[in-house]
Amino acid sequence: MAEVATSATSEQLLVVVDPVARRSDGESVRIAKDVLGAGAAVKLCLPEGPEEFARALRRRGSRRPVVVGDDRALIRAVSLLHRHRELAGCALSVVPVGGGLALARSLGVPTGTVAAARAVLDGVVRRMDLLVDDSDGVVLGALRIPPVTAAAQPPDPDAAPGRPWLRTCQSLVRTLVPAGRPSRPAAAPEPGPSRLRVEVDGETLVDLNQPVEAVSVSPSAAGVASVEVRPVSVGAEASPLLAEGRTVTVSGAHFRYRADALVSGPVRTRTWVVREGAWGLTVPAAG
Repeated sequence: MAEVATSATSEQLLVVVDPVARRSDGESVRIAKDVLGAGAAVKLCLPEGPEEFARALRRRGSRRPVVVGDDRALIRAVSLLHRHRELAGCALSVVPVGGGLALARSLGVPTGTVAAARAVLDGVVRRMDLLVDDSDGVVLGALRIPPVTAAAQPPDPDAAPGRPWLRTCQSLVRTLVPAGRPSRPAAAPEPGPSRLRVEVDGETLVDLNQPVEAVSVSPSAAGVASVEVRPVSVGAEASPLLAEGRTVTVSGAHFRYRADALVSGPVRTRTWVVREGAWGLTVPAAG
């Protein structure tokens, strides 16, 4: 991990450049470094991987951390600070560089390199809510549970080990198919409805007997998450089920979920709790 120190003013910044950003857009990284270095005392860290990225944040001392990278780099930084219980006393800044920047944009960070770097120097810290799950994972923006697909379903028990007769029959069928006949390409699995129980602050919003197309959870008022469940429609389009609360539990069949830019699972149950004002992010000052 390379470290370079430059001096400008008395403010101390630890600028951690994600290796993906360095490889994908070195010019934007250079511009960010120049703008930040012109306005503050910068210690530049160029980690080669996740371990060095984490080590740089842990050793920041009194310096304000600035992440140069995409949404995944921002999520990684918040996750690390949360895991070490350092989010409350640490304001984070980000200069978005890379392909996936939708999360940073939704949080109010400019996606232009110069504007984002200037916001780091002249902006204000905005305290934001955080969704924390029961495995200590974090969600900065929103999470979504999409429809399940055939590929995500548990394997057919008839195909499990201990059923050799099925494999024998399958082999026999293959030998009876003419060798010259081309096989049909496998069709992509069609999304199917999920059967999930969604509870908000202990109250059931939808139960397992009601198939759903999608579930989404996103920040709402301070300390509260907005939950939307879209039931499978029969005939006329079904209206979404809406609720707000501090705790959201989803359970049922194995499901995957997208939290910000990352896909997790499969899990059978997961609970998210809103932590009000749990982390601070530097954004442009109003006006």
